[in-house]
Amino acid sequence: MKLSQLLKGIEVKNSYTDVEVCDVTQDSRLVKEGYLFICIKGATFDGHSVAKEMLEKGAAAVVCEYDLGLDRQVIVSDTRSALSPICANFFGNPAEKLKLIGLTGTNGKTTTTFLIKQILESLGKKVGLIGTVQNMVGDEVYPAHYTTPDPHELQSLFRKMVDAGCEYCVMEVSSQALAQGRVKGIEFLLGAFTNLTQDHLDYHKTFENYFAAKRILFENCKIALTNTDDEYGKRITEGLDCKVYTYGVKKINVDFSARNVEFSPKGVKYELVCDSIGRVNCPIPGRFSVYNSLCAAGVALALGFDFSEVVMAISQCIGVKGRIEVVPTNTDFTVIIDYAHSPDGLKNIISSLKEIATGRVVTLFGCGGDRDKTKRPLMGKIASELSDFCIVTSDNPRSENPGAIINDILEGMKDTKTPFKVIENREEAIKWAVNNAKENDILLLAGKGHETYQILPTGTIHFDEREVVNEALK
Repeated sequence: MKLSQLLKGIEVKNSYTDVEVCDVTQDSRLVKEGYLFICIKGATFDGHSVAKEMLEKGAAAVVCEYDLGLDRQVIVSDTRSALSPICANFFGNPAEKLKLIGLTGTNGKTTTTFLIKQILESLGKKVGLIGTVQNMVGDEVYPAHYTTPDPHELQSLFRKMVDAGCEYCVMEVSSQALAQGRVKGIEFLLGAFTNLTQDHLDYHKTFENYFAAKRILFENCKIALTNTDDEYGKRITEGLDCKVYTYGVKKINVDFSARNVEFSPKGVKYELVCDSIGRVNCPIPGRFSVYNSLCAAGVALALGFDFSEVVMAISQCIGVKGRIEVVPTNTDFTVIIDYAHSPDGLKNIISSLKEIATGRVVTLFGCGGDRDKTKRPLMGKIASELSDFCIVTSDNPRSENPGAIINDILEGMKDTKTPFKVIENREEAIKWAVNNAKENDILLLAGKGHETYQILPTGTIHFDEREVVNEALK
C-alpha cells in the first residue's frame, strides 16, 4: 500500500516520498523491511530516539512529531492520534462496515459485553467481541492481551470480523485506550456506561481525569445508554448531541428499569420495565447481575430489537469465565472465582454473596503490585467489614515485595473484629481455605478471575485457581 493511502485524512506538515508500505507498527522490535514506523513518546521510551535506526533496519518511512533530519520522515502534530487512522487505512477501514457497540465503566464491562453478544446472536445476528477475557470473531476465539487492543491489532480484528460476515462488534473500551487514542477516529453506533469507582489512578492520577477519559467514548457515538443510578452516569452524557437512553434499578424515571428484584443462588429475576413489562430470569447470581443484564437488554432495545425476544434471550445467557464462576467441587461448600480487583468490585461481589449465603462468606484476596496503592487499605477495610472471614494473600505483585503489599492491605483492617489469616503464597492460601471450609460456606477467590498466570517479581508463572482448588480437594 502506498504511504499516501495510509496518510489519508491526516494532516501532514512536510513533503514526503510516496513509498510502498507493507505493514505498520509503533513497536521498534517488530520493524522489518518495508514497515512504516510510528514514533510514539511513552512514559519510559520515546520512539523518536530510534527513528534513524528503524530506517537503517529497513523501514520504508517513519512518522514523527518534529523534524528529525531524516530522508524518509513524515511529520504530524500528534503521532499517537495518527496511529489509529493510519492502521484503519491499512486494513481498509473495516470499522465503517460494522455496527460498533462500545462499553466503558469500572465494573461489569466483561460480563455485559458477553451478555450483549449472546442476546444479539440469539436474535440471529453474527457478532464479534473484543475484551478482557478473549476476542471473538463469531465463535472463533483469539487471545486478548489488553482490554482494548492497540490500533493495529484492533483494526486487524475488525477486518477479520468483516471478512467473516459479522454485522455487529461489541467491545470493552478501557479508560487507558480512550486516553491514548487507540479508538481515535472510530465512530460507535452505541456507547454504554456501567459505573465509575476508584481504579487506574496510578495511570490517570485524578478521578476527574479518569472520568474525562471515559467520556471520550460518548463524544464519538450516535446512541448512548447510561446507568443513572451512578452519579457519574448522570454526568457522562451532559452536553452531547447523541440520542441518550437511561437505565437503573433505584429510580423509576429511566427508559429501562428493573423492579421487584429477586435473588437466589441460581440467578436473579426482575420485571424489566420500559414501554412494555416483561419478567427477566437471568441465570447469573448477584445484585450486579441485575445491572449487567439490564444494561445488555437496554442496548438491544435501544437498537430497536423486539422486547419479548430480548427478554427471552436473557434467560438463555450463560456466565463468563472468572466472573462469579462457580468451581465444581462436589462438597457441602461453594467455591466462586471472581475478577473483583477494585474496592467497589470487591464490595459488590461480597455484598451479592451475602444476600444468598446460608453459611459464612470467606474472602481470599490480595492487591496487584505496581498499581494504585491507595486502594489497598480500602479493599482490606471492605473485605473485613463485609466478610465473615478473610484470607489476605498475594495477587500479581509484579516488581513489588508481596509482603509490603499485604502490609498496605492490613492497614485497612486494623480496626476490624472479623477474623483473618495472612498466607502470602496464593497457592498455599487457596489450599488452606479449601481444607478449612465449613458446611454451607461460600469461598470467594477474588482478584484473578479469568487469569491463568501470576506475575511475580521473578517473572510470570502458570497459575490457574481452578487447578489449585482441585489439587486441594484431592
